[in-house]
Amino acid sequence: MATTTAIMNASAITATPRARRRPLRPARLLGYAFLILFAAAQLAPVLLMITNSFKTDLDVLNSPVGWPSTFRFENYAEIWQRADFGRYLINSVLVTAISVAALILIASMIAFYLARFDFRWNRALLVLFLLGLMVPLRLAVIPIFSLMKDLHLLDSLAGLMIIHVAERLSFAIFVMYGFALSVPREIEEAALVDGAGWGNIYLRIFLPLMRPALGTVAIVSAVSVWNEFFFPLVLIRSEENRTLPLGLATVMAEFRTEWALLFAGLTIAAIPIIVLFVLMARQFIDGMTEGTR
Repeated sequence: MATTTAIMNASAITATPRARRRPLRPARLLGYAFLILFAAAQLAPVLLMITNSFKTDLDVLNSPVGWPSTFRFENYAEIWQRADFGRYLINSVLVTAISVAALILIASMIAFYLARFDFRWNRALLVLFLLGLMVPLRLAVIPIFSLMKDLHLLDSLAGLMIIHVAERLSFAIFVMYGFALSVPREIEEAALVDGAGWGNIYLRIFLPLMRPALGTVAIVSAVSVWNEFFFPLVLIRSEENRTLPLGLATVMAEFRTEWALLFAGLTIAAIPIIVLFVLMARQFIDGMTEGTR
């Protein structure tokens, strides 16, 4: 039964006792009040965007912070048809999903290697990867453009995905490497004694224990890729390959006086990321608070 003992140990580590209720002291109540005000300040623009998306242009101009006099659901159908939002949305979903999946796979394998295999060049490799946090990839936009052109990846979603993965690889390795160091080596040693190979250890032990880090990297990277405007603007030429932010720029230029349609387009662009964050909020919070419990 290869890896059975190791997996049981891993499950025991990931299981955390239920937190005890703390008394509500004045300082704690003040902290909650501050968090509620901060959340309200962050959610107010989102609520304003959604309510204005159901208004007429006259209502938006006369009462931008009020409730719609009549709900115009046809705003969404109209902007969807006139701006080819279906194409933009599909492109953004493909680019974001494939880029984040490739980023997590590559970064987790590199972090696993750097944290578990002791070679002389490990430290130099880690420093080399972390240098990417200090040097923005956008500074090399001209060489990148020339490279994409030579590789015939210009104006393609595949080239855009490669750039997204390369731009965020350093951050992903930085997050996952710290988590990888916290995984006890005894679990891997027990798996090796049971006859498991390093591939099984990576897939069945390392990745499950890294769920908080994977969730953190996935959400942060997905939001970043979804909202990316610079590289699609530089690399994408044809309308059928435009992503949602680039398509929204076209919409803002075309419908700059049709505010209700513009708010409807912004709402469509925001919904997938909001859904993703709601689904993965637990993993994100666990990743951000790891080490403080």
